Amino acid sequence: MSRHGNTAVEAPLATTLTVVLDHLQDAYELGLDRLPEDHLQRLSVALDRAGVRRSLSADHTVVGVFGPTGSGKSSLVNALSGTAAARVAARRPTTSEPLALVWGRHGSDELLDWLDVRQRVELPEGTPLVPGAAIDDGHDDVGAGAAVRNHGDRDQPSSDAGTRATGGADSGARAIGTKAARRDSGGADGAPRRGFLRRLRRRPAAPSTVRTAPPAPPAEPSDSIPGLILLDLPDFDSTALAHRGVVARLTGQVDVLLWVVDPQKYADAALHHDFLRDLATHEAVTLVALNQVDRLDPEDVGAVTASLSAILAGEGLRNVVVVPVSARTGLGIDVLADQIGALAETRAAATRRIAADAARSAAELVPFAPDQPIRPPSEAAREALGDELGTAAGVQVVVDAVRSSYRRDAHATAGWPVTRWIAGLRPDPLRRLNLRSRDLAPELRTSSLPFAQPAQRARVDHALRVFGDAAAGDAVEPWRTSIRDAARGTADHVTDDLDSAVTGTDLESGPRAWWSVFGVLQWVAFAALVAGLAWLGVLAVLGFLQLPAIDVPRVEGFPVPTLLILGGLAAGLLLAVLAALLARWGAARRASRVRRRLLAACSRVADDVVLLPVAGEVQRCNAFGSAVRAALSGR
Repeated sequence: MSRHGNTAVEAPLATTLTVVLDHLQDAYELGLDRLPEDHLQRLSVALDRAGVRRSLSADHTVVGVFGPTGSGKSSLVNALSGTAAARVAARRPTTSEPLALVWGRHGSDELLDWLDVRQRVELPEGTPLVPGAAIDDGHDDVGAGAAVRNHGDRDQPSSDAGTRATGGADSGARAIGTKAARRDSGGADGAPRRGFLRRLRRRPAAPSTVRTAPPAPPAEPSDSIPGLILLDLPDFDSTALAHRGVVARLTGQVDVLLWVVDPQKYADAALHHDFLRDLATHEAVTLVALNQVDRLDPEDVGAVTASLSAILAGEGLRNVVVVPVSARTGLGIDVLADQIGALAETRAAATRRIAADAARSAAELVPFAPDQPIRPPSEAAREALGDELGTAAGVQVVVDAVRSSYRRDAHATAGWPVTRWIAGLRPDPLRRLNLRSRDLAPELRTSSLPFAQPAQRARVDHALRVFGDAAAGDAVEPWRTSIRDAARGTADHVTDDLDSAVTGTDLESGPRAWWSVFGVLQWVAFAALVAGLAWLGVLAVLGFLQLPAIDVPRVEGFPVPTLLILGGLAAGLLLAVLAALLARWGAARRASRVRRRLLAACSRVADDVVLLPVAGEVQRCNAFGSAVRAALSGR
């Protein structure tokens, strides 16, 4: 299959992966300061790795060879590559840092730099994976045409690299062993060996820029030959902490994970509990090699392989094929090479690995995502909050003050002049609260309501807690806590804004027109009373002094002064009673209007100060859930 054909086949996966990563990035940003830090850290690492890996060579497939001490990882790498590049010895651990065997140098350096692999063996262009076992006999053989270098050697001239590869006396590098020379000329019987990945040999590329032959211009990378990097890694159960750290890091970076186990340690808890159990989503990029099967009786190989497959299936890796191999005899190496070559040829392993990481990351976020979108706070909850805040703000105190102040002012203006002065002796309830509009404009008033008292603050906190619980609904943690905290975190702002809302509300504390009318009538009635009394007083003085009496006009036989007195007194009392009734009715109406205004002002405070952050947190929770579900579905 050509490179372009593979690209066309894998394009939908790459497109879907881009969408999934975008959704995970949204989930990460929405979950900041909400989700547990360890989950956020793992998600951030996965996103960073995905971004960096996608920016590096897409033509190379990185296969990490992992395994415990004594499993034969290095021997297997040598058998697959047909070299003795990986150090094999009885002393453990033999692999102290990663070693990379590179097929196709073009574009590999940046990738290996990111993997932090310094030891690199470059195989000539067109070199296939070699069948048969590369039996280690104690020589440090590499292979014909292969170049061994550290990360710092890349800029040295090709001739020097060739000297190192051929084992010049002054180079101090590895020499080409006798087995490697035999591989150039053919097998022991003189017949040339065939690679298991025959399709990789359709168009052999020009020799690498690092080779034993004289230097030649580097060839353009061939479309028919995929890049491949085999990493021989330290033992994951090494006693050296640094070795285990390298393995843990590269477990999350390589494209394909090749786990090498032996018949004695294939059920090792460290392998299954620490690594494989967490890779249930990585079946597409996981290979398992049961090495050293030559030590088993032929009839036991199937049983051990079946046992290992059953263990893997129990950990979610049901579709991972276990390949029995022997690096010493070459048994099964061809099958394993075909598996690796198939992954390398599609050039999709990196994308599949990132997709598997993304699927695992999305699955880890599921417990924090609501099953269904959380509804915004209900109207009933908002009204209850407004009422509670109104109670805490002292709305009833203000309403009572408005009612009492109305009746006081009405009596002072429209009451009987003989007793209205008594109203002036009573303190004005609104003035005591500093809410008298005639003193200051509404925006300049300051109230004397006891907001700072513990009881009032406790009432506000209780109202916010109840509203937060109602708004959180069935939200899962940590969103339930964040929604409740969003409500309770507004307590200080609520107190200040409630005070401003009360002082800024129109309390209608001005006089009414009918008060003046009644006041004028009261003065007329009082004037009649006074005139009648004065008239009778004059008549009494004249009689006391024995002066001639003045004829008093009569109406229906009643003296006018008497009628003035009775009429003025009766009118004044009647007007006073009528004014009191009207004042009581007017005070109730004004108090009702003021109550509605005050509660509306408190509701606005609830909406602007409390509802907005709570609704924003609910929306954030729902957006997080949508992002996680979209990442899981790939849409």
